[in-house]
Amino acid sequence: MASEERPPLSGIRLDLASSPRAVVPSRLGHQRVPANLPRGVLNTITQARAPSTRRLYSSKWSVFSGWCAACGVSPSDCGVTEVLSFLQELLDKGRTPSTLKVYVAAIAAFSSSTLGQSIGRNDLVIRFLRGAKRLNPPRPPSVPVWDLSTVLEAMKGGPFEPLQTIDLKHLSFKTVFLLALASVKRIGDLHALSVSETCMEFGPNGSRVILKPRHGYVPKSLNTTFRAQVISLSALQVSDEEGDASFLCPVRALRAYVSRSSVFRQTEQLFVSFSGRSKGLATSTQSLSRWIVDAIALAYTSKGLQCLLGVRAHSTRSMASSWAWSSGIALQDICMAAGWASPSTFIRFYNLEVPALQAKLLSV
Repeated sequence: MASEERPPLSGIRLDLASSPRAVVPSRLGHQRVPANLPRGVLNTITQARAPSTRRLYSSKWSVFSGWCAACGVSPSDCGVTEVLSFLQELLDKGRTPSTLKVYVAAIAAFSSSTLGQSIGRNDLVIRFLRGAKRLNPPRPPSVPVWDLSTVLEAMKGGPFEPLQTIDLKHLSFKTVFLLALASVKRIGDLHALSVSETCMEFGPNGSRVILKPRHGYVPKSLNTTFRAQVISLSALQVSDEEGDASFLCPVRALRAYVSRSSVFRQTEQLFVSFSGRSKGLATSTQSLSRWIVDAIALAYTSKGLQCLLGVRAHSTRSMASSWAWSSGIALQDICMAAGWASPSTFIRFYNLEVPALQAKLLSV
């Protein structure tokens, strides 16, 4: 696991699993922007939300619009009663409280306010979300969905080795997987990394690498200090008996990736697309998530095992932190690396039942 230099953590973790509160989206729904604004102004206002957020909200709004059409009501001018009925149907179908919060944010962004109040601020909606959470508390898995030792063993051979000659796709998969595992970072944090001289520095002979997020990066949780922290990864030091363990060194993979991608990269963002018309351009967070999932699936198939279902990129945080804790690393150090303000976050949502870690990949 990476050792990191950062100021002490403070505050409360903010995410969709937190207690329901007023959902306050920026007023960018199509009904809320005057049509007579100059095109440049409209383009600037549109950028208030990330493209991924706009796509997500649009998708949720389409579902709500379809439901309203079936009920014979206007989605943009419906009342709280209709919104709560829609949310109750979703809850009855097994949607999680965090998913319901996304729907509320999307509806609030696109619809008109009710009695001068945003749907996201309505007391009944807030209480409904709180009740939904109490009826359906988070149930994180206690057993790993995939086996870390199997994946690491597979990455010591083809198609993940040798780094100098393997397909660029496989090199990309391996690099982002090892970096996610060693750093215990969110996908958004990995997406913020850069190859610029101010954000990346390799030590002599590739002995270590220091990584920083790009300037202006805003993390998912505003109480984290990732914007100012340094991630320091040391190269694996292995004995002759453990020679093949060097194939799992994230610093080695990162050096190879940066070198090979420098030929075609068109951006300072660390991870770039490796094929097609977008080759060399900055990749999205969705693509990075898919790379990690594909790396795990490819590792299984390369060992002649059945491809797993339900694997998520975010699971690397649970896997890495749980293996590190089981191998004796202090919980405070794990929380510092992962950006968790409190050990309770790890205990409640990320702790898995895993055997003691023997590999050096996750050691500090």
